[in-house]
Amino acid sequence: MEIDIAVRESDDRRLKTKYKNAIYVIQRAFALYSVDEVAFSFNGGKDSTVLLHLLRAGYYLHKAEKIGCNGDLMDGEIAYPIRTIYFESASAFPEINSFTYETAKSYGLQMEIIRLDFKAGLEALLKAKPIRAIFLGVRIGDPTAVGQEQFSPSSPGWPPFMRVNPILDWSYRDVWSFLLTCKVRYCSLYDEGYTSIGSVHDTVPNGLLCIRDSSNPEGKFRPAYLLADGRLERAGRVKKNSSPPCGQLASVSNGLKSRDLSWHSMLTASIIAVGDEILFGTVEDKLGSSLCGRLHSIGWTVSQLAVTRNDIDSVADEVVKRKSTNDMVFIYGGIGPLHSDVTLAGVAKAFGVRTAPDEEFEEYLRHLIGEKCTGDRNEMAQLPEGITELLHHEQLPVPLIKCHNVIILSATNVAELDLQWDCLLDLSSSNGLLVLMEPLQSKRLCTNSSDCFASHGVAGGSCSTFVKTVSGISRSSHWGLSGIKKWATHNYFPRKGSRENSSSNCCFEREVAYRTIL
Repeated sequence: MEIDIAVRESDDRRLKTKYKNAIYVIQRAFALYSVDEVAFSFNGGKDSTVLLHLLRAGYYLHKAEKIGCNGDLMDGEIAYPIRTIYFESASAFPEINSFTYETAKSYGLQMEIIRLDFKAGLEALLKAKPIRAIFLGVRIGDPTAVGQEQFSPSSPGWPPFMRVNPILDWSYRDVWSFLLTCKVRYCSLYDEGYTSIGSVHDTVPNGLLCIRDSSNPEGKFRPAYLLADGRLERAGRVKKNSSPPCGQLASVSNGLKSRDLSWHSMLTASIIAVGDEILFGTVEDKLGSSLCGRLHSIGWTVSQLAVTRNDIDSVADEVVKRKSTNDMVFIYGGIGPLHSDVTLAGVAKAFGVRTAPDEEFEEYLRHLIGEKCTGDRNEMAQLPEGITELLHHEQLPVPLIKCHNVIILSATNVAELDLQWDCLLDLSSSNGLLVLMEPLQSKRLCTNSSDCFASHGVAGGSCSTFVKTVSGISRSSHWGLSGIKKWATHNYFPRKGSRENSSSNCCFEREVAYRTIL
């Protein structure tokens, strides 16, 4: 079998492992179900193409083992009998349709064409020809992969069948390693810069593959297998109101909600620090105040800075509170190999997903700490499933992690925070990760107890007149908490001659942050 031989002769140890595991899942399915009870959903995409050839190899090996053959059979001596389903759509790319039909003819697939949506088509198919299991080319990171295992029953409300996912744990790199190693044909769109193909209405070439030079006026793209960061394979899946310019990402950030982000809009962020050591008072948290200042410098306001325990439920509860009321949430602390490092698990719980191994992230860890990347250290590569985006930057030894509108920082000191923040700003300039606003300008008004009303009036008036202002009050000095209590008790009017009447003894400072509107 040419596929099996190509993989076995390859020097790619990772590919061999992935192939072996996928073949095991396929053979396990053939042991549980007869050939008449299984089907394969083929859509002409790269993942589906990989699965087609894995099924060919898996069935060949399964059949050869049954008849006691030691590999002497020719490929053509074992026919491929698995029913293949193709859901044809009017919005599919013509290249996808052509490739699908040509592939079916080349490999003698028993392909059934269904011109209904996936659910209705399955209902009609299972009613006419009962099927117990369907092979699917789903991978972790796909929108439909959340919560799935290699064998997963269909969801409630769907026709009952077993979903078999042999390549669930394959990465983007694994897919292309297989296709190129085995030298099998794939849809021509992937050579034109498409990295993930949907319909003609929501798919464009990946802007990261655009060839940027003066000799490329038409905006040509490199092949899909040259995409360096597999996490950005879906960067071309957008609503095509207009074609994106070459060199720009054709994707919408999965963080900020779509809205008018004019320069005078207010964007809010919340900061969460995770650490029992902060709550115990054994460590001073300097990152929170530093991050507040940096957000302030790009025109963002901080709604809350919270400190929570090293506890999954505590982290999850805090993230749930903040992610729906803020444009972005930044969280740090609780990242590492210790059992008390639970931030990632807490974020996953907040979004209702599980954590799953991320092999690309694990490769970064292995490069960083070598062969010590074993045991508990592998827990660091367990990331929230299906919602994680790795933020790569050449200055970062390990990418930052983003889950929808939650950015997880791994900084443990201000110097590391400075580096990670600068990298975030650099990424924002190219892909809109953070909207960079006009910096908020800060003015401070200092007053004492005798004219506190004046201070309150100035700040209150400015906030009501200029809606893009944020006001806060702090105490810079006083002669004791009891004095403040007395001052409040006397309704801001201290007795004549009392100590509270001394204007130099109690000083309040109100800071008004605003963005100048011309």
